[in-house]
Amino acid sequence: MCSHYQAIKERERYFKAFGVFPPDDLGRYDVWPGYPATFIRRPLEADSGDDAVPPRQAMTGLFGLVPHWAPDLKIARHTFNARSETVASKPSFRDAWKHAQRCIVAADAFYEPDWRSGKAVATRIARADGEPMGIAGLWSSWKSPDGAVVHSFTMLTINAEHHALMRLFHKPADEKRMVVILPSGGYDAWLSAADSELASFLVAYPADRLVATTD
Repeated sequence: MCSHYQAIKERERYFKAFGVFPPDDLGRYDVWPGYPATFIRRPLEADSGDDAVPPRQAMTGLFGLVPHWAPDLKIARHTFNARSETVASKPSFRDAWKHAQRCIVAADAFYEPDWRSGKAVATRIARADGEPMGIAGLWSSWKSPDGAVVHSFTMLTINAEHHALMRLFHKPADEKRMVVILPSGGYDAWLSAADSELASFLVAYPADRLVATTD
């Protein structure tokens, strides 16, 4: 499961990769659950028929999805990843999934622990071509007691037991998981896909297109 990733610092690079400029508040670069960072969603007005509405909107939110019913923001520490197998039924995520509140998490890389030496070695995983990655996610909004609206997001994960690279991480007895990395040309398709099409996106990114490094 991915609890730590690097966001994108450069605004022009962000725009080149995702076709939208990030918000003025970029949040953190080194992102952990509960930290602010950016995500990209389909604008709420996208179906209004107004040609001036862009296909994508970049926003700042907390890493860790906060459902509308949560009493406070602490739940974000535990909802940073959503299992694709249970996302439609788990209370924390099912409303966002049902209402097609899909998003793209813009990242330079993410980190996983390599336990093959007997101790955790933090390993940075990035695209081999050096381009930013768009990770499939869900977003939500939560209203605080004083009326302030807080946005948040989570990353979707799939089983990685047979992935040549991602099966190397986490403790030997733990299930191997990986985030869903979208193909660069599939961003708008993910945001607007019909429910019947979603399974085609929840697939493993090829191992030979990823590179893993340690400090």
